[in-house]
Amino acid sequence: MHPRETRLRSIAKAVSWRLVGSLDTLVLSYLFTGNVAVASSIAGTETVTKTVLYDLHERGWAWFA
Repeated sequence: MHPRETRLRSIAKAVSWRLVGSLDTLVLSYLFTGNVAVASSIAGTETVTKTVLYDLHERGWAWFA
């Protein structure tokens, strides 16, 4: 049995996934640029935009279930 997908659960999943994804982006950005400041800026921006997009994506899928 799957728990009902709530807004809070979707947000918690989005945050935990973004931590993993943003760490990956930070490392890759650093490897490509060699610059910690640029890599951090890329990872920080990516964290915000993809967290919002993931939440919207999850909510859209929950609407069809």
